[in-house]
Amino acid sequence: MSERSVAAREALLCRLLPQVSSPGQYIGSEWNAVVKEHGSVAVRFAFCFPDTYRIGMSYLGLQVLYHLLNSQEDMLCERAFLPEPDMQALLRREGLPLFSLESTTPLSNFDVLGFSLQNETAYTNVLAMLDLAGLPLRAAERTQEHPLVIAGGPCTYNPEPMAAFFDLFFIGDAEEELPRLLRRFAEVRSLPRREQLRALAGASPAVYVPAFYEPRYDDGAFRALEPAEAGARLPIEAATLADLEGAPYPTAPVMPYVEVVHDRMVLEVMRGCPHRCRFCQASVVKAPLRLRSPERLLALAEELYRNTGYSELSLLSLSTGDYPKLIELVQALAARFDQRLVNIAVPSLRVDASLRNLPPALASVRKSGLTLAPEAASESLRAILGKRITNDDLLAAARSAYEAGWDLIKLYFMVGLPGETDDDVASIGDLARSISVARRDVRGGDGLVNLTVAPFVPKAHSVFQWEPMRELSYFQRADSLLRRHLRSSRLRLKSHRAERAFLEAVFSRGDRRLAPVVEEAYRRGCRMDAWTEHFDFGAWQEAFRATGVDPEAYALRARHPEEPLPWEHIATGVPVEHLRKSKLEADRLQAERREPEPTSPA
Repeated sequence: MSERSVAAREALLCRLLPQVSSPGQYIGSEWNAVVKEHGSVAVRFAFCFPDTYRIGMSYLGLQVLYHLLNSQEDMLCERAFLPEPDMQALLRREGLPLFSLESTTPLSNFDVLGFSLQNETAYTNVLAMLDLAGLPLRAAERTQEHPLVIAGGPCTYNPEPMAAFFDLFFIGDAEEELPRLLRRFAEVRSLPRREQLRALAGASPAVYVPAFYEPRYDDGAFRALEPAEAGARLPIEAATLADLEGAPYPTAPVMPYVEVVHDRMVLEVMRGCPHRCRFCQASVVKAPLRLRSPERLLALAEELYRNTGYSELSLLSLSTGDYPKLIELVQALAARFDQRLVNIAVPSLRVDASLRNLPPALASVRKSGLTLAPEAASESLRAILGKRITNDDLLAAARSAYEAGWDLIKLYFMVGLPGETDDDVASIGDLARSISVARRDVRGGDGLVNLTVAPFVPKAHSVFQWEPMRELSYFQRADSLLRRHLRSSRLRLKSHRAERAFLEAVFSRGDRRLAPVVEEAYRRGCRMDAWTEHFDFGAWQEAFRATGVDPEAYALRARHPEEPLPWEHIATGVPVEHLRKSKLEADRLQAERREPEPTSPA
């Protein structure tokens, strides 16, 4: 791209930006951003986050890969996000292609576009970004002149619904293998595209090239994924970062110009989870458990503060309450940062006996709200989920939190769980009321309790991957039932939309026959589906009808534990036999719950 064309493009942007909301998200040049000359590197990589800047800049994985790749002398990484609707319209009207923030380079001019697939509701956003970039949507339609389009992230553990749109998927932790993969690309970039893909597939067992495999169906059911290319590997083995302690970490994150969802310092204290809740995909795909030491975390915190000046530090993991030295770490951070007026946020706390002692240790932590995730209100239902915690533990933790100064407790529950009854739904309100009332014995008056209730979505690679989702009418009824049990101004309920969760269930366990649905939905205007104001379930229903696909066959149908699954070619490191064994135990617990209580003899 010549300097003149760059100047003309930037001049056009300057004319457009006053016409859009929050123009600061499109200008780049933020503190800690990295700008390199395109001609000075072997590989130009664009990290494409298929949602808005406000969401994407809150994602730690973006910051990790951005600084990891830019630390390599032979490559650069720039950022691109989905523009908000007003900017999308202006780009189309002016014929301006979607560009990177660092250099306003059109995405079509990069060597590799890397998308992060965090949630199924972003699938149409991927197509929107490719379309705005002027690129063919389907991988089969792209040529040697187009960038390689790849994807990573949680949704790639079932890549099949989006297989038609990507040249390859990278499965698992990217810190070690992605730079090596990009260097291999630099070595083979002059080869025909299929030869490039063959070389990249051979470079890492974590690389999945959909074009090298063909699905086989029988009577409308998925039967197998078969190699269509000599030497195509099965299974694909997810990459695992063995050493979290010494792994590179973004201690100079890019500082956004506009307010983003999570505007603070973030410390990843551990990766993985010591518990295997049966509904949880992340605890399987992020296994095994890997820790950073308190000493390493303190050093990282100092660097983060020095390079950002943030006034809040969040401790991140799947279950921060299970970090073995959490109290020691929090006390050390508080001793170091209290005088600097830095608040310590501790999300993802597990409810068990150990939590009773945690709130006093967090006495200096900002009291914005203590977040707990019991998931279900009855202990027998939690046992089915694999969460062996008691209501006594939960109430004791609440009292301890009130004593330590908390006034707000946030609770996360799911509805539509396997084995759930109406009584289980109603008991969510009863438990929330008990937690609110527990404040009376400590400080007087009821505590404020915020409840977030989400529909259960069966996820690939979880123990519950074989379970059906409940019908939409069930969630509507459960919501009404729960609201009748929340007759207190101190109890506040936020319910997730069941229609959006239904789509997640369709795509989380889908196959390649869903690609036409995604494309049709995009053509009908679906995008930004995670945003309530943009989500159009009616358009999605029309897309399913137009393509002849029955979404209920994906979301609402139970799978047999021996049935072939469209995602089983992705190996997580947790054997499927382990998942089946855990499912049998869950089935046994469900059967015990259904058995009537024995009656006394007359």
